[in-house]
Amino acid sequence: MKDLKGKVALITGGTKGIGFGVAEALLNEGLKVIITSRTKESADKAAKDLASKTNGVGSVIGIQADVRQLESQEAAVKQALSTFGQLDMVIANAGLGHFASIEDLTIEQWNDMIDTNLTGAFNSIKASVKALKESKGYYITISSLAGANFFANGSAYNASKFGVTGFTQAVMLDLRKYGVKVTTIMPGSVSTHFNGNTPSDEQAWKIQSEDIGELVVDLLKMNPRTLPSKIEVRPTTPPSK
Repeated sequence: MKDLKGKVALITGGTKGIGFGVAEALLNEGLKVIITSRTKESADKAAKDLASKTNGVGSVIGIQADVRQLESQEAAVKQALSTFGQLDMVIANAGLGHFASIEDLTIEQWNDMIDTNLTGAFNSIKASVKALKESKGYYITISSLAGANFFANGSAYNASKFGVTGFTQAVMLDLRKYGVKVTTIMPGSVSTHFNGNTPSDEQAWKIQSEDIGELVVDLLKMNPRTLPSKIEVRPTTPPSK
């Protein structure tokens, strides 16, 4: 996809953080972008903010969709197709985290993470696979270094992200024969509002959302004969302890 102008991208959880950063980067390349959120209000506000930040270079709409429900993702894909006539890429970004010892982790927290982080990735590609086969498009998941490195109090989050990493790699093998490219991106520390964090100047050493956006653009522009199927990305120089 060396020429991205006019291509259509669907980004789940695109109202803030990494999803917002990816949406902004794609809009600046002239794409048509659909961002989703569990609430229409949040989706509309983020779409308006993105349009003002990118000066109308691309087109953006916000829609309400819940990645935990396949029917909701199917409706989002249907709206993307009816609005823009095609779908060239899906970025499965929606995710959340609850962190606690296995003694304290609740079944509700477990289900929330598995349903959002892992089943959400499944629903996103299941709903869009036909459209991506037609466009010979791209499916990208946002996993985490927590999808390869386990840590205390991270049992459910680790499980969901280990799952996303393995799931995406298997989907890559399923779909590359159709000309559909599949990649999982595994960021380390990112300066976002994830898990109650507040971005600040003191977090300038962390990966920034726009850095992931730049990485996605680079992937899309890469010669189609080459596929970076799994990418680990981390801060260059973490602060010394």
